[in-house]
Amino acid sequence: MIRPARAGLLAGLLALAPSLAFAHTGVGDAHGFAHGFGHPITGLDHVLAMVTVGIFAWQLGGRAVWAVPATFVALMAAGGALGMSGVELPFVEIGIALSVVVLGAVVALGVKAPLAAAMAVVGLFAIFHGHAHGAEMPEDASGLAYGAGFMLATTVLHLAGLGLGMLIGRFGETHGQAWVRGAGVAVAAAGVMLLAGAV
Repeated sequence: MIRPARAGLLAGLLALAPSLAFAHTGVGDAHGFAHGFGHPITGLDHVLAMVTVGIFAWQLGGRAVWAVPATFVALMAAGGALGMSGVELPFVEIGIALSVVVLGAVVALGVKAPLAAAMAVVGLFAIFHGHAHGAEMPEDASGLAYGAGFMLATTVLHLAGLGLGMLIGRFGETHGQAWVRGAGVAVAAAGVMLLAGAV
């Protein structure tokens, strides 16, 4: 079995491979990084899903705290490579909206999934998010810089979710989980509205 760290490195290299076709220097690199970083944080669907991945990882605890977000970033990078390369993936917008619904629901229900199952679920949805990022890369951007940008932004959003989970958890021993689950309900409801718009 491939370790998550090795899988992340491999997927990262795959995501950066299209940069050979989009290689630019100077302004292109800065342009690519800025657009790559901005894409996940300017879309409500991406923000909700990625922050919720962090909250879900915090709820699971243990190795999931790093393995679940790392899996998302790794497979998102692979999806990004597909998008940059022009490979079609059906139902991308529906997959992204469903990710918000499902991730919100698992947080709301406090699902204690086995680590492998949690990684599989977030990894599947990450491919859709990554494909959307890659497909929307500006033509004059550096693929290397663009990929690095959206991977970094995603990591920041996962860390925000982990931090939010910890913060709410420490808010009160008796009510912390209720607040987290309430946040999950709100995310799932937002996902249903996004899904209705995507269908």
